[in-house]
Amino acid sequence: MSDSWVERPEGGSQFAFGLIRTIAEVVGRGPTRLLLWPITAYYVLARGPERRASRAYLSRVLGRPARWRDVFRHVHVFSATILDRVFLLGGQLPRFDLRVEGVEKLLEQVDRGQGVLMFGSHLGSFEVLRMLATERPQVQLRVVLDVGHNPALTQLLDALNPGVAKTVIDAGQDGPSLLLAIKDATDAGALVAMLVDRVQPGKPSYPANFLGGVAHFPTAPWLVASVLKVPVLLGFGLYRGGRRYDLLFEMFDRCIRIERRQRQQALQGIIQRYADRLQHHARNAPYNWFNFYDFWQPEDEAIDLARAPDPAGPALAGGTAVAGERAGGERG
Repeated sequence: MSDSWVERPEGGSQFAFGLIRTIAEVVGRGPTRLLLWPITAYYVLARGPERRASRAYLSRVLGRPARWRDVFRHVHVFSATILDRVFLLGGQLPRFDLRVEGVEKLLEQVDRGQGVLMFGSHLGSFEVLRMLATERPQVQLRVVLDVGHNPALTQLLDALNPGVAKTVIDAGQDGPSLLLAIKDATDAGALVAMLVDRVQPGKPSYPANFLGGVAHFPTAPWLVASVLKVPVLLGFGLYRGGRRYDLLFEMFDRCIRIERRQRQQALQGIIQRYADRLQHHARNAPYNWFNFYDFWQPEDEAIDLARAPDPAGPALAGGTAVAGERAGGERG
C-alpha cells in the first residue's frame, strides 16, 4: 500500500477554510457554489499527483480512458461535498434533499439498545451520514476520527458544530485505549462510525480484488468487530448533484467471527466481501470517490486470494487505523 496519501501536502489552510465558511454564511449556498468552478480549475491544474490519481481511478470505474472533463467533474463533486459540510454541520440539514434507504436495519438495532458499528469510506460524504443522527434523537452516534491528521479542517468543523466534537473518539490514541473507548460506546448502545477504506502506514492490511486491480484494506476494523461481537452496518452518503444525497445503509454482518486458527481465511473472505460492496457503490456513484492517491498495488492484475499472505503484525497494535478524514491529496 502506498503511503502517498499521508505524505500529500494539505490542499487548504485554516484561513482558506474560514474564508469559504464566511462567504457561504453571508451569501448562501447557491452563490458560493459558483466559486467552486475556479477552485476546481485551480486544483485540477495545480495538483498533478491528484489529477493523475483521479484519471487512473476514473478509467477503472468508467471502463474507458478518463477524459479531462471527467477529472474536472470528479474534483468538482468533491468540492461540492466539502462546501456542503458548512451547511450540514451548521444545522441546515432540512435544506437538503435526503433520500434514505435501509435505515430500518439501523433503527432496529438501536431500538434493541444494542451497539452497532457503522463502517463508512471515502466514497461520498461522511458528514451527511453523521448529521442524520441529529434528526433521529434515538440514535446515539460516536465517530472514530484521527483529529491530528487535518487540524485546519478539524478546527473549522468544531467551530461550526461544537456538539459534533463531543461525539468524536480520537483514533490517534494507543490501540488498547481506542478499543476500550469503542467498547464502552457500543456497550452503551451507541452507533460507532468509522472509515475503513484506507491503510495507515505500517499497519496490518490485506489485499483484495477491487475495480480490476489489487488494493489493500485495513484488517483492524474487522478484528475490532470480531472482539466486540456487535452488528456491522455499511453506510454511504452519495452526492447526486444539486441538493440531493442518497443515504444508503446495509447490514454487512450481524456478528463478525474470526477464529484464531482460521484467521487468514476469515479475514480474506470478509475483506473481499467488503471490497465487493464498495466496488458496487463506486460504480453506482463513480464521481463520489475521494481517495485522490494511487489506491492500487503497482501490479495491475487480480490476485489469487487463496495464496495471499497472512496480514502481518499484532491484531490491534498501534490503534485500529480506521478513520482519517484526511483525503489523499486533499485533506479538506
